[in-house]
Amino acid sequence: MSEDRQFIPLNVAVLTVSDTRTESDDISGLTLVNGLTEAGHNLKDKKIVPDDVYQIRAIISQWIADPAIQVIISTGGTGVTGRDGTPEAITPLLDKVLDGFGEVFRMISYQDIKSSTMQSRAIAGVANGTYIFCLPGSSSACRTAWQNLIKDQLDYRTRPCNLVQLMPRLLER
Repeated sequence: MSEDRQFIPLNVAVLTVSDTRTESDDISGLTLVNGLTEAGHNLKDKKIVPDDVYQIRAIISQWIADPAIQVIISTGGTGVTGRDGTPEAITPLLDKVLDGFGEVFRMISYQDIKSSTMQSRAIAGVANGTYIFCLPGSSSACRTAWQNLIKDQLDYRTRPCNLVQLMPRLLER
């Protein structure tokens, strides 16, 4: 952290992808909301959507088009079962993929869940100047991703570099 920089709060939307979760039992979504608000960011929207590529894509597209939303974090639908379709929903919307996110997430997760981490298809990228992170549905995975990767990259004080400092240049052509 750099003390010579001020924290810049970002506007974040959280999407839980699940056929079964409701607001009363969405621990993963709550984990992300608590993490981002405790860090000083603003929750702009939160939704729960079924594991359906087109419903996921519709919500994410709406958020990408909203200039008030700077970051989207989804949880769920990144596994390998027939209903897991979050990467398929999100990837076509991305202007750029942050390959390192999934790679580092799986590397960090390996410490806790060993080879089971290979089942995760966590991804991240940028679409229309909006950062998008797609995480597994477990609250442990959300906590790992937030605490070890996303939190610091969404903090302008993080050195040597962070995603916030790149935001003014995301829409360059």
